[in-house]
Amino acid sequence: MTKHLISSGSTFEQEMGYSRAVVVGDWVFVSGTTGFDYSKMSIAEGLLEQTEQCLKNIASALQEAGACLADVVRVTYVLPNGAEFPECWPVLRKHFGEIRPAAMMISAGLADPRMRIEIEVTAVKQSRA
Repeated sequence: MTKHLISSGSTFEQEMGYSRAVVVGDWVFVSGTTGFDYSKMSIAEGLLEQTEQCLKNIASALQEAGACLADVVRVTYVLPNGAEFPECWPVLRKHFGEIRPAAMMISAGLADPRMRIEIEVTAVKQSRA
């Protein structure tokens, strides 16, 4: 089975040696993704804005892999301040409310103190007949 690597253009990928996503067969593994706007390498201050940008970045990687958010089967949320997680729920519900992937949240430090959330997903490409 072949492996296809997807990059977002983020400098983090080059500096740390990873891919935004890896596609193996129908499976798409999207790395932990933060709220950076990779085209500008900038990040909003607010948690909700970062959450939206995370999901935009993830959707872009999935699209390049031939998948979409509806194909997500597993999601992991990482927040430095776990008490803030409920603030994200409306945004998460907007994107995943109908999809309802398996999920978990971890409270842990992130690579940059400006980062308030990181999201990792696994997707399985579905036939769209």
